[in-house]
Amino acid sequence: MHIFLRKLSLLVFLGHSAMVIHSEQSSNLSAGQQSSSLSRGGHTSAAVVLGFILVLGVLGNFLLLLVFSRFPGLRTPANLLLINISVSDMLVCLFGTPLSLAASVRGRWLTGTYGCRWYGFCNALFGIVSLVSLSLLSFERYTALLGGSQLNSVQDRRARLAVAVSWFYSLVWTLPPLLGWSSYGPEGPGTICSVQWQQRSLAARSYVACLFVFCLLLPLLLMVFCYGKILYDGKMFSLTVIMKRRLTPLIIVLFTITGYLLCWIPYGVVAMLASFEEPGVVPPAATLVPSLLAKTSTVLNPVICGLLNNQTFCSLESAFSPFAIVKLYLHFFFTPFCAFLSQFSRCFLHMISCSAEDSTSSDGVWSSRGIWPQNMQIKEQNTEPATLPSRDHHGRQWEQVQMDDNET
Repeated sequence: MHIFLRKLSLLVFLGHSAMVIHSEQSSNLSAGQQSSSLSRGGHTSAAVVLGFILVLGVLGNFLLLLVFSRFPGLRTPANLLLINISVSDMLVCLFGTPLSLAASVRGRWLTGTYGCRWYGFCNALFGIVSLVSLSLLSFERYTALLGGSQLNSVQDRRARLAVAVSWFYSLVWTLPPLLGWSSYGPEGPGTICSVQWQQRSLAARSYVACLFVFCLLLPLLLMVFCYGKILYDGKMFSLTVIMKRRLTPLIIVLFTITGYLLCWIPYGVVAMLASFEEPGVVPPAATLVPSLLAKTSTVLNPVICGLLNNQTFCSLESAFSPFAIVKLYLHFFFTPFCAFLSQFSRCFLHMISCSAEDSTSSDGVWSSRGIWPQNMQIKEQNTEPATLPSRDHHGRQWEQVQMDDNET
């Protein structure tokens, strides 16, 4: 009997201690929420933006996954990475965005400490998977340019390995906050949870620095290197090539890098400032805008990487041929949007070529490979440019063909 009473008192003590710890964590979370000085209008604006991100992100990634499921011919080894990106973005929209949307509507976090940790872990995991997959996609295109034709079985194994590497790499960098290296908690105005950037300990700062270098900067450098080699080795900045080649692969390259910079670099810079600068340099409410920009990647990725491709877009139209509303949306909204991107890219590259021609010397003409003699440049302009032996993300070669007169 005495032993039983001792065990019972021990259980009561442990239960009371757990309740105290949970109460302290909840009070700290509430204090973090109350410390944010975001107005009611600010919370409402954030809720509206998150609502658009949720709807457009789910719709875009669902359409892209539907196309890949309806048309087996599109499920090439290279497109496995695109499917992986869409899956990770869809998971962000389903498991992360609704929680932050509900918190912004109410003006405070609603699911407690453990819900905050779950939200931070899921968003970090799926976001890093998307970033790593984008960089591996650029590397796959670059290796396809170097390696030429390979067996489909080899390409398939390499693509599946890349998908597995993206998830394993992301787990390596998102599990440590759950194990004691930094932590997940409320961010900014208290309606979003992420890594605790404001912690001043050496362990927390080292984790933030490693996350910035290995999960943000390193994928960006890999993308810039691979796409830069593809563009410059193929002489795609030549004015003759610009006027005669279909620009869809080039548009995808430019907007992939631009979208990456726009969505993720502001978030990484703000996180580094909040971690390494003096307290108060980054107000809590100021971290909300970079966080929302990072979430817009779930909307941009399916448009840039998938739907800008002509084959994928035509497959999408045929998949929704019985639905007049969807066809009207595709023809009157998405097609003009793609035409605008094409014209903008053509004008941008034309300005680059003109500025390069103005800076040439009298002894030679600038090209992507250096200064060429003028007689060689004239000979190059009078001949058809060579076909670029690279591939798009459907495994097809980027052929150099004459633009149609009626093509926008």
